[in-house]
Amino acid sequence: MGIIYWVIIGAVALVSFLVQQSLKRKFKKYSQINLAMGLSGKEVAELMLRDNGIDDVNVVSVQGRLTDHYNPLDKTVNLSPDVYAGRSVMATAVAAHECGHAVQHAKAYAPLKMRSTLVPIQNASGRVMNFLFMGMIIGSMFLGMFPLQQAIPIIVACYFIFTLFAFITLPVEYDATKRALAWIDERNIVTGTEHDMAKDALNAAARTYLVAAIGSLIMLLYWVLMMFADR
Repeated sequence: MGIIYWVIIGAVALVSFLVQQSLKRKFKKYSQINLAMGLSGKEVAELMLRDNGIDDVNVVSVQGRLTDHYNPLDKTVNLSPDVYAGRSVMATAVAAHECGHAVQHAKAYAPLKMRSTLVPIQNASGRVMNFLFMGMIIGSMFLGMFPLQQAIPIIVACYFIFTLFAFITLPVEYDATKRALAWIDERNIVTGTEHDMAKDALNAAARTYLVAAIGSLIMLLYWVLMMFADR
């Protein structure tokens, strides 16, 4: 596949790693700063849902770190233990952000609906990609062939799905953050300083999605160029 491919993979992986490390540092920092109002993440989430007239979404605790998410299928706001029971700026920011997705769902926010529709297609594309690369590796090592040219159009199609999903995710995440920050201000959940900290933490999280989208686009363009290289 060429050295350029591995350089691209390495560069994307390095940038992603650095952004993830920055996110972890910020979350660790803000998880040590207690909220003046003293609400837990669970209490913040339940209050935001109630204020938005949402009474069919449950707030639950899930294991792990940075595992917080909203599940539109079973209508649950899933919070990691540090967020669920935490009373920090970080816990408040994350809980409100995930509830922002619940509000999007309740209001039929179009990008969220599009992302939900693409989830099974993206999952299937991931399985196809794994099968292709495994097949090419086995073919190259044991069968003396490497059917890359035949596989490239399928790889392009898969990366198109990945890229589309990644870019649709961006407005979903940024809008959830916008809703979260507006609500915690309106409700006086945070002070001015705490608001700035919450915004900083959520923006750091949003950058991980931005990097993922750009990385996916770069890989898509690479494979498109490979597809037309010999034509």
